[in-house]
Amino acid sequence: MNTIDVTMSLAVGGLVAIGFYLMLQRSLMRIVLGFILIGHGTNLLLLAGGGTPGRPPLLEGETADPARLADPLPQAMALTSIVITFGLTAFLVALAYRSWRLSGHDEVQDDVEDRRIGAVLEGAEADAAPEWGAGGTAPGGDR
Repeated sequence: MNTIDVTMSLAVGGLVAIGFYLMLQRSLMRIVLGFILIGHGTNLLLLAGGGTPGRPPLLEGETADPARLADPLPQAMALTSIVITFGLTAFLVALAYRSWRLSGHDEVQDDVEDRRIGAVLEGAEADAAPEWGAGGTAPGGDR
């Protein structure tokens, strides 16, 4: 394993981890930035899977020695991934801008119906909780 593989692994892991962290935030722009970072991490992962950088994918007029060639498929997949990431980023930015124009902020608000269901479920769990016996033990012995 050479240093380029370790460096690419750390870069991919860092980009994806920071991207997931940002996607868990409530701000729409942070979610978009997290998506962008995950897209860049995916592109680096695809390019790292293509083999040693600097090798040509095809050699004209020579016999094909697999040790001297780079795999062109990951390069094509990375280009496709870049186009898809750009398109989805433009769409997400448009949605975030529309939400900001309508509400005046970019925070994702809680769903009222989701809170209502959560309150009903919490009440059902409280009703189904076992009664504690004397001495702080649950009925039916210590489980």
